[in-house]
Amino acid sequence: MAQDEEYDQLFKIVLIGDSGVGKSNLLLRFTRNEFNLESKTTIGVEFATKNVRIDNQVIKAQVWDTAGQERYRAITSAYYRGAYGALLVYDITKQNSFENVEKWLQELREHADSNIVVMLVGNKVDLTNLRAVSREDGAKLAKERSLAFIETSALDYTNVEQAFERVISEIYSIRSNKLGSAGSQGISVGPARSIADNPSYNIRVAEPVSKVKSNSCC
Repeated sequence: MAQDEEYDQLFKIVLIGDSGVGKSNLLLRFTRNEFNLESKTTIGVEFATKNVRIDNQVIKAQVWDTAGQERYRAITSAYYRGAYGALLVYDITKQNSFENVEKWLQELREHADSNIVVMLVGNKVDLTNLRAVSREDGAKLAKERSLAFIETSALDYTNVEQAFERVISEIYSIRSNKLGSAGSQGISVGPARSIADNPSYNIRVAEPVSKVKSNSCC
């Protein structure tokens, strides 16, 4: 069996948020440690994978990215189906992408599993001189909506690994403890536990195994 097919559990994680907030480059940076300065708007859906080791388990993180434009909303139900986690991304230099977070949360409520783990991500912190959304505002909204929160930069790799690992570790914890019962009400969006807060979680990235599965643009 090829190494990129060897895993114990598969976690589907979706990237959501307005078009142009950097979802595709977050996907690319996490799975391949690459960044595309000439990245174009995603057409349709694409995904890539990366293996992460938690305790003695190899977790294949299957990260999905889709276009943020309304004309692709027809694929919404299929996009969210089977997703255990979501990174809701906004651009710290674009106030409207932050204001639209509520719209994306509503979409999660309508289409995602009630126990999906959600993290709010303020991307492009490398553009500090263009910042339109303060870290405090992002953290405040996350607290009000019971979301985990982090700021990232796909360009310089700031907190990219940490964001995905926190979501993956929380999914692992929930599944391991069988807390995600089908009868639960509401979206499970409590703050994802960090590795530092959970020393018993021994997370490390496995050997590079990721491979983009679509011909769509990054």
